[in-house]
Amino acid sequence: MAFPTAATTISNLLEAAESFGDRECYVEPKTESSPRQSVTFRDLANATPLLARTFADLGVRQGDVVALVLQSSIDYARCYLAAQWLGAVTTGINPRLGQKGISDILERCDAALVVCEGGNEDFASSEDLAGAVLTRSDLNFSHEGRPLAPVASALDDPVAIVWTSGTTARPKGALFSHRSLAAVTAGVDVLGARGDIRLSPLPFAHVGYMTRVASEMALGITTVISPTPWKPGEALAVLEDEKITVAQGVPTQWALMLDHPNLAHCDLSHLRVAGTGAAKMPATRVAALRAALNVPVIVRYTSTESSLGCGTQPGDRDDVVATTVGKPVSGVTLEIVGTDGTITEPGQVGVIRLRSAAQMLGYLDHVERGVDQTLIHLDEALTATALDDEGFIVTSDLGRFDGDGNVKLVGRQNELYQRGGYNVYPAEVEEVLRSWHLVREVCVMGAPDEILGEVGIAFVVPHDPRVRPSLSDLRGFLDGLIADYKRPDALVLLDAIPVTAMMKVDRNALKGQAETAAQMRVESLR
Repeated sequence: MAFPTAATTISNLLEAAESFGDRECYVEPKTESSPRQSVTFRDLANATPLLARTFADLGVRQGDVVALVLQSSIDYARCYLAAQWLGAVTTGINPRLGQKGISDILERCDAALVVCEGGNEDFASSEDLAGAVLTRSDLNFSHEGRPLAPVASALDDPVAIVWTSGTTARPKGALFSHRSLAAVTAGVDVLGARGDIRLSPLPFAHVGYMTRVASEMALGITTVISPTPWKPGEALAVLEDEKITVAQGVPTQWALMLDHPNLAHCDLSHLRVAGTGAAKMPATRVAALRAALNVPVIVRYTSTESSLGCGTQPGDRDDVVATTVGKPVSGVTLEIVGTDGTITEPGQVGVIRLRSAAQMLGYLDHVERGVDQTLIHLDEALTATALDDEGFIVTSDLGRFDGDGNVKLVGRQNELYQRGGYNVYPAEVEEVLRSWHLVREVCVMGAPDEILGEVGIAFVVPHDPRVRPSLSDLRGFLDGLIADYKRPDALVLLDAIPVTAMMKVDRNALKGQAETAAQMRVESLR
């Protein structure tokens, strides 16, 4: 199949069909409840124009928004590519967001088509939806007749809307162009090599998939989709059975796999690198993971808006992987600036800002679907809060450079609290607590206090549920390791730290408990 098209994901797909043919492109591995499924690059390229015709018959045209309210799956990938075939813009919506969150996003997108799992989605019959609704069972890959030729999208045309996790406010929609995806492809490093078999742990609605699909096509990477719900034993079986070469996971997932009895019996000789991110893991666990897998462990950091960021490299020391997020990757400029906008000196804390060709165009305001064309309008005021006059994405993350030029994260601006007039960065406290053998997971946050203004609350998941540390134990461990005002004032033991749909700590879910713990502290002092 040969169609003229611009240098976009679709051109990469067509080239991959020629170069990699019967190599598997996506795999849904076998689980206890479902058989293994896969699709090759050739079959995917053949099916894409057929599904695109289905979309076109439902009224989707160039510039329209197609909303995918789907679990990570082969069908999600098919729909994303079919929308690109038509020159449409895809927004992925994680079903875990719930009906209210999903409906809010759909309202702003004015989607020409919503593809959903099918079943109990109330929004599927909402009068607010002017476009068509299609369930997975209705996807059509068997059109007869002449294949639909792809729209020749330009590099500056929009291609995807990715939603921020929304832990503290209404999610924001970051709009990306084909040029953004091309820049991500150019910035691929150790986590992507020709012919890799890569485990994808994040929801496909995440920026980690939405902006990387072009690179996966260009390199002929087989993407293996993590089964949901995630289970450590099942994850280890996938690593072994699918001969994964690039394994990725968040620290909690790696900790559970390290503790699982099946790890000792798994043949993971095909692995070449393990990646982690979203939170820190202690150096002892980095060392244990590296030893257990017998491959380098690296960490990556970015934001939804920037898509590319920084990371460590194979060969970096365990403490570097544990305490930093490395250096900017190729094509990325990273600066740390003070409150006055000037670049900080090494060791000084400031706000991280990133600039690259991979970053978003801006935040979505609304979509205007007219008779002749569809216009996507950006929210200029909201965009200005994240994209400055010099073209940098200004994150909410606070960090500093160490003596070797690696970036150390110390927290987020909205996580910083002041105890008795002193600034406390939760990430610094969490980093030290993660090195304590009694702690598996930890989250530190501030809560109002009538005496000190704010105090620190430590939420801890014990490493061994039978050994429950006390606040006195915790403060004793920290004594001499960090300043006394940084030691938490209250301790709450949990079975698990709540996370958002994007696998980040859900601090909103802990806010009420933090305030209660702070109040109980005050009462105990009286």
